Amino acid sequence: MTDPRPAPILVADSPGLDFLNSVATPVDTEVDWIGSGEDLIAWLLQAGLVTPEAIADMRKAAAPGEFDAVAAQARKLREWFRGFVKAHKGRPLKPKVLQELQPLNRILMRDEGFGQVVSREPGRRKPGGAGEDDAPVSGLVWRPQRRWRSPDALLFPIAKAMAELVCDEDFGQVKACEGHRCTLMFVDRTRGRARRWCSMAVCGNRAKQAAHRERVSRARK
Repeated sequence: MTDPRPAPILVADSPGLDFLNSVATPVDTEVDWIGSGEDLIAWLLQAGLVTPEAIADMRKAAAPGEFDAVAAQARKLREWFRGFVKAHKGRPLKPKVLQELQPLNRILMRDEGFGQVVSREPGRRKPGGAGEDDAPVSGLVWRPQRRWRSPDALLFPIAKAMAELVCDEDFGQVKACEGHRCTLMFVDRTRGRARRWCSMAVCGNRAKQAAHRERVSRARK
């Protein structure tokens, strides 16, 4: 059966915020892209946070209903993190908020991440200054990896994306879309930090149309 829902909305410029946006109201009705275990898998694949190979391995050992149970945990994590982001967006985070992030750290402690030395992709070079392209470059590179022992490991890349948001981003640039009824959030990377909408093609266009109707209405009075 074809999924009647639109594709997941990935406009936040941050995987951690994209996960918060996995429940939204793109038109008139709220859509939750993580309503089930299969939904969670589909969203993670779409967002590039898990590989098809990892999913295939987990399916071999998963018990009936296990992915659905993890999806329920993911939704709970999502709404907890939404409360944190809403409470602190618009200003840089201070060390005193660390206590509020203990639920996130408890998940991260369970992650079985590791790394391996692998072949560098052809054409890839180390970042560096002028002349780096002419310098000898190792054909090897360090690549982070993860053991996917059970379906609850699907929470780990989500938690990592949230950790990267709070550690690497300026929360002063985290914004909520100004669109009517829109719940989407994003990191504003525009020059002058002038972004107001999740998307100019959606909420931005709606705002322009509403402003135009208002001007026409005033002109007729």
